[in-house]
Parts: sequence; C-alpha cells; structure tokens
Amino acid sequence: MTETRPTLTDIRKWPATVSVPKGAQALGCSPNHLHERIRRGDSPVKTLQFGKRHVVITADLLRVLSGEDREAV
Repeated sequence: MTETRPTLTDIRKWPATVSVPKGAQALGCSPNHLHERIRRGDSPVKTLQFGKRHVVITADLLRVLSGEDREAV
C-alpha cells in the first residue's frame, strides 16, 4: 500500500522539523533520493544535522511546495 502525499494543509500541522522520509513523501520523491541530495549539498529544502541524522525544516518544505522563489540556503 502506497501512502498518499500530504496536502499543504496537512503539512502546516506538522512539527517544526520532520524526518527525511516524511519530507521526501511530501516532495514526491524517495527518501534515498532526498538523502543523496542532502549529502551532495543541493537539497531543495533546508535541513538541520544532528550527528549523522538530518531533519527537514517544515517551513522550508512549505516554501518549496508553495512555489515561492526564494532558494534554500
């Protein structure tokens, strides 16, 4: 069974940060793809690193999915 992609309304209810797999689900890509983009430094969303673990910043995820022009730093 495939999980459905969350809506912007759903994502607005998420905590300030979410796991990479959850962020990838919202973006419509695989967690492996998003992890690779993070590793290369060209992730479409801002992340925070805690040791080897990364989390996606929900506000930036909303920015990307809303089509705003500002680039992630």
